[in-house]
Amino acid sequence: MSIPYYQVDAFTDRLFAGNPAGVCVLTDWLPDATLQAIAAENNLAETAFVVRRDGHFDLRWFTPNLEMDLCGHATLASAHVIFQHLGCQGSAVRFQTKSGLLTVTCERELLTLDFPARPAIPCPTPPDLIAGLGATPLVTAKARDYLAVFDSEQTVRNLKPDMAALLRLDCLGIIATAPGKQCDFVSRFFAPRAGVPEDPVTGSAHCTLIPYWAERLARMKLHARQVSPRGGELYCDLRGERVNIAGCAVTYFTGFLQVSLHLPA
Repeated sequence: MSIPYYQVDAFTDRLFAGNPAGVCVLTDWLPDATLQAIAAENNLAETAFVVRRDGHFDLRWFTPNLEMDLCGHATLASAHVIFQHLGCQGSAVRFQTKSGLLTVTCERELLTLDFPARPAIPCPTPPDLIAGLGATPLVTAKARDYLAVFDSEQTVRNLKPDMAALLRLDCLGIIATAPGKQCDFVSRFFAPRAGVPEDPVTGSAHCTLIPYWAERLARMKLHARQVSPRGGELYCDLRGERVNIAGCAVTYFTGFLQVSLHLPA
């Protein structure tokens, strides 16, 4: 079968930056093993699968290793495909997901995600976190992911993580963050357990970053940068128990996947 496929660079306004995501447009759900095999074959941080329903789209996200409960950049990429390539009329698209209803609005070239906030709770710093990052954070907290707060942007940029040590932590991912030089805060995100040693730009991590920095800086609206080698720009807003995460996206290529449902066991 032929599956319409798009690869989109999310949280950037130029090619070869931001976070690449695959977007597969399905008429109905394929077996989970097939979805996981496609994501592994694509070998991107995330492949999104969307199915059109009456009034909304179903959306699921897979890394090369597993299905995710929430993903920002692949949601942004999916909305970009729907607005730019599938002829969506209007200024908003609604997704039913494992994290409930997620809405993405479009204003000119800026796409805004409406996501749940995931505040982190302060906790002791695990030895494997220090060993894994090669530095001791000033503050450690945990939600789905560990949040490690450092003193400066340069410290975060200089981290050379030990993935074996990070794999021993009881979490999906590790967020390293610090005040930014030319923005409110910077971050990097490591998720070896998901098969993504370093994610270029991570929308879901900002569900935890935004509440932390909004409280620390006493401002609801924030400008963030993820300082991975590819880099990305995010425009953030804390709205009670929800966060808005906005960014741009550009299409890298379009095509079709030729997939057999008789996959090897």
